[in-house]
Amino acid sequence: MSSQRNIRLNAFDMNCVGHQSPGLWRHPRDRSWQYKDLAYWTDLARLLERGKFDGLFIADVLGTYDVFNASNEAALRSASQVPVNDPLALITPMALVTEHLGFGLTASLSFEHPYPFARRLSTLDHLTKGRIGWNIVTSYLESGARNIGQQTQTSHDARYDYADEYLQVVYKLLEGSWEEGAVLRDRKSGVFTDPARIHPINHQGEFFRVPGIHLCEPSPQRTPVLYQAGASSRGKQFAAQHAECVFVASPSKALLKKTVADIRRRVAETGRDPHSVLIFNMQTVIVGETDKAAQAKWQDYRQYISHEGALALLSGWTGVDFGQFRPDEILKYQHTNAIQSVMENFSSADPDRQWTVGALADWIGIGGFGPLLVGSAQTVADELQSWVEETDVDGFNLAYAVTHETFSDVVELLVPELQKRGVYKQDYAAGTLREKLFGQGDRLEAPHPGAGYRRTSPQPQPNLTESTL
Repeated sequence: MSSQRNIRLNAFDMNCVGHQSPGLWRHPRDRSWQYKDLAYWTDLARLLERGKFDGLFIADVLGTYDVFNASNEAALRSASQVPVNDPLALITPMALVTEHLGFGLTASLSFEHPYPFARRLSTLDHLTKGRIGWNIVTSYLESGARNIGQQTQTSHDARYDYADEYLQVVYKLLEGSWEEGAVLRDRKSGVFTDPARIHPINHQGEFFRVPGIHLCEPSPQRTPVLYQAGASSRGKQFAAQHAECVFVASPSKALLKKTVADIRRRVAETGRDPHSVLIFNMQTVIVGETDKAAQAKWQDYRQYISHEGALALLSGWTGVDFGQFRPDEILKYQHTNAIQSVMENFSSADPDRQWTVGALADWIGIGGFGPLLVGSAQTVADELQSWVEETDVDGFNLAYAVTHETFSDVVELLVPELQKRGVYKQDYAAGTLREKLFGQGDRLEAPHPGAGYRRTSPQPQPNLTESTL
């Protein structure tokens, strides 16, 4: 891989306390406890745009982490992704104080019908002038499923069958219901919309019946940029068909290289260019003026890790109650399939290490599953470049240790170093989020399946501009 390949950065946050670093809300400089204040988010948005971040990726869960000791008490005590507010309301005020920053909204298709949800997407795309992405998730917490009246979470692969049809409905609404020339805004004739160019979608499927039209006129991107974070074989297949950006969380270069190659192979098999999909690995960086200063900062942060909170997250992610093991107990492959998968991941990060439950909690305590890089801007830049060159990943979804300090250090120290090396953009490209990321226009294009739902009018009439009204 060329050493001059540009590195892409997203910030990773959630409308909650702590997110991927349980316990660090106690740090005197951490602001995550202010998540419920609008200034927290507008300050963050301005900071990230100053650092030329591609976007802010906002995670979400609808449920609590209640697998650890069969209770949500540990998650509540440590504020491990609870309390958690809705992410959608954050985006409009952040868009108002920025011009270029993209926003990736995590929204589970398990918990909302596609008809009203499509309207939410169009509304946000209009209000942000096309800077919206949708992170498509199928949800994994049993507690969320129970609280909307389901007996249990549906099986993993069945959730993706449901997701495939959900995307069909969304594509039909966003891409196929309104033709490009449908909105006339003709004051002289009194016609705002040409009804002949608006089409009911008449969807009759296994899971959904949606006969009518989309309620919104076409937004700048029509379909927001599509993100996906499934790590399973079925999830990666779904990503290969639909995603434009894929988020993964590999703790080692070896595992990431394998994952990236698998995703690109699957994308190619669908007929799409394997490098038309951008792949981001979750990563946490602690940057200082020198390596010594960064190491001191890391040791300071470590004092605040909540091991109980980390194990509550790990138990929720894997479905395994890690409360059944002693902190000094060495994890063996044979416990369960889920533990085997976890151990394979962490063994790839450090194959010579014997992983205890406590060591796993310590790793997850800052940055979750993803790898942690600590050092000066030069050291961290060297590492990020090597990850890109050795794994074929496109960029990184940066989780924070202490917010906004982690992101401020990246903007003030790391970004200028990357720019000096010619591996990070000097400025934003013009246009919508999709245009900025791919340079191929504002809309989905063939062979992406969503583009196939769009109608083309034989004699389209351009919208009147404001200057002619």
